[in-house]
Amino acid sequence: MKKILNNTLKTVLPLLLGAFILYMVYDDFDFTRLWSELKNMNLLWFAVSVFFGIMSHVLRGWRWKLTLAPLGYNPSAATCVDSVYLAYAANLVLPRVGEVSRCVVLEKYEHVPFAHALGTLVMERMIDTLMVLLITFVAVAIQWPVFCEFLSETGIQIPGSAILSSPRGLVVAILSVIAIAVLLFLLLRKLSVWKRIKSFAARFMEGVLSLRKMKNSRLFVLETVGIWFCYFMQFYLCFFCFGFSSDLSVAAALLLFVGGSIAVVVPTPNGAGPWHYAIISIMVLYGISTTDAQVFALIVHSTQTLLVAVLGLYAIAALQLKGLNVNRTNKRN
Repeated sequence: MKKILNNTLKTVLPLLLGAFILYMVYDDFDFTRLWSELKNMNLLWFAVSVFFGIMSHVLRGWRWKLTLAPLGYNPSAATCVDSVYLAYAANLVLPRVGEVSRCVVLEKYEHVPFAHALGTLVMERMIDTLMVLLITFVAVAIQWPVFCEFLSETGIQIPGSAILSSPRGLVVAILSVIAIAVLLFLLLRKLSVWKRIKSFAARFMEGVLSLRKMKNSRLFVLETVGIWFCYFMQFYLCFFCFGFSSDLSVAAALLLFVGGSIAVVVPTPNGAGPWHYAIISIMVLYGISTTDAQVFALIVHSTQTLLVAVLGLYAIAALQLKGLNVNRTNKRN
């Protein structure tokens, strides 16, 4: 009963948090404007954006295959990519469960031990965190005045900047910090359990340290840069889908991208709520009206979430087909 309750809370609370923040952001929004912009959006640019979105997942799958090679595993590239599709879709239902689902898929279909796979994912997350920090540094350096204004508008204090009381921003910030704190607590509690299992911990650390044994490190770096380039292009090209955002600069897009990337750390489905708030707040600073910024955030996030869901369904079908083919082969043998 306790396990069922915990699982229910893990599913329901992120949904409620995201829904509440979305309500705060869109409580005065005229949704008739949304349909008008959908009819007039540039579908060519949208299609190119979708292409980069898919490629970001493909490159992540290929990179994972590369990190498993030093451990003596050679899973198929297709399974690695499908596991990534499935992981992002799983995160829509329960934030942060995607990493576990990736490892489960590889253990089931490619016989890669769960602990080894999870270790490589921890290493992968470390690299991605460094990439976010690097991109954030560049974006903030280029757009420092806008960044300071954004922090002030959301009620966040930094040295040398004034505190502006924004009740809505403070509520979003407080809820986000609480949600992240709870997530960290749950992760640390799980890690403490893992450390008590020596064999698991040994494999886990092997996976984390697999990068040291990698022969093709240049390809790893290239794929890592490619992943984040595709992430950025998927977001940036959406500017050209709408007339009101087509004139925004690459520097502005970079700061918006960083704001959105940080916002998705909050454990809501695909960052729903905090992502919208961050994007809208920053776009307003660049002269975009609040209504236009709300339209942009809602359409872009919704379409990207739909893409993740569709790719997840594709991955389920592809993995099921792979399982059937394996079973048929085993029966013949």
